[in-house]
Amino acid sequence: MRLLILGGTTEAIGLGRALAADERFQAVMSLAGRTRYPAAQPLPVRLGGFGGAEGLAEYLTRERIDAVIDATHPFAIQISGNAVAAASATGTQLLTLLRPEWHPLQGDRWTLVATIAEAAQALGAVPSRVLLTVGRGELGPFATAPWHHYVIRSVDPPHPDILPPDACVVTARGPFNEAGEYLLLNEHRIEVLVSKNAGGDATVAKLHAARALGVPVVMVSRPAKPAGDVVASVSAALAWLHDRLPPRGA
Repeated sequence: MRLLILGGTTEAIGLGRALAADERFQAVMSLAGRTRYPAAQPLPVRLGGFGGAEGLAEYLTRERIDAVIDATHPFAIQISGNAVAAASATGTQLLTLLRPEWHPLQGDRWTLVATIAEAAQALGAVPSRVLLTVGRGELGPFATAPWHHYVIRSVDPPHPDILPPDACVVTARGPFNEAGEYLLLNEHRIEVLVSKNAGGDATVAKLHAARALGVPVVMVSRPAKPAGDVVASVSAALAWLHDRLPPRGA
């Protein structure tokens, strides 16, 4: 069974490991190429975009892909929309592997917002020390609130031109643990954490640390994600694939 995995997440790597060890599948991992040094992948990698939904549809047809697994980030709306359109155009099976979102627990102090721009506004007029964990492509709106001090955590350093005026950059790749996140918040005297509701285990430790320290969180809610069949775990994705394997000898 020939598969295209739209990756870039912890779940995509986990699925790739399982498929690499199963000779019934021939899978390729597609990465957008936005990270300078992508994490090591267990499958052959295709790097870069497809040229929209039409380009993706052409790829599915040319490579005789039997199924697409969309295991991209919950906020990666554009590629998911292209996957839905391309799968529909070519009659290709589509599965979306979408990890569950986070929910506030007792002791959490969340302010829910719909967009990054609203997150910047929610920081208010009083200067604060803010940890941004929203990705290096989402920093623009915070330039409208230059009175805050920003600590920006990113896999790759953002371009200096898009940094808010008073900012320092911490480059790091998850998964993160609670002890490390506690230390980060303490060292930088963080007063507010800004995060997207990415869900999953790789970056949830920052929320545990914020709860322990009483640090409020501005949480950007997930947008609606275009999807095929939806599962929430690697094991469920494997079950979906196994159900669609052709009979032996077919």
